[in-house]
Amino acid sequence: MSFGELTGVKMLAVLIVVAVLATGGLYFTLFKTQRDENDAARVKLQAKLKENAELEAFRPRLANVERELASLKQQLEIERRIVPDEKEVDNFMRMVDGEARKAGVEIRRYTSHPYGTKEFYTEVPFEMELDGPYYSMLGFFDRLGKLERIVNVSGLLVSSTSNPGGAKAKHTYQYAPSETVVATCLTTTYFSHDLDPGTPAGKPGPPAKK
Repeated sequence: MSFGELTGVKMLAVLIVVAVLATGGLYFTLFKTQRDENDAARVKLQAKLKENAELEAFRPRLANVERELASLKQQLEIERRIVPDEKEVDNFMRMVDGEARKAGVEIRRYTSHPYGTKEFYTEVPFEMELDGPYYSMLGFFDRLGKLERIVNVSGLLVSSTSNPGGAKAKHTYQYAPSETVVATCLTTTYFSHDLDPGTPAGKPGPPAKK
């Protein structure tokens, strides 16, 4: 029997069966694939929403964390000025010379002593010989004590300009009439890293000259 010989009812039934089969085929092919993709996207979305919700709990703390970081950076900069991370010997000497000029004191000599390595810093000592008026000398050491950078003074010897040997001064100079005292001392500054390669601990650093 041909398709044209089918009655109206039978033809309708055939069309319904064909439609059902076509719909089933689409459901298990194209529609199912799309549904699986939608389900996977929904799972990812739920995971992302959960992650965002967890991160949202930290939002009020973000401003505090940023303030703490800014404070730590500021503290680090202050510490770097107090204990630099490089052995800037020339800058150290210029700084001390500047304070001496302000106080009215003459620095005659720097002599480098052996560096001392510690766990977190390096000691860089210099023996200094200087002269000037008595109160100017007091003002100079007061200035050193107030510097932002750490400078320790030890082994201070003071004598009159008429007897510089009493302070173990190495030379006698043409002192100005206002100068009354000669002094020698050990000034030590600090750096926050190890010695440069090739400079063993306990060995003198490069000679320092004015």
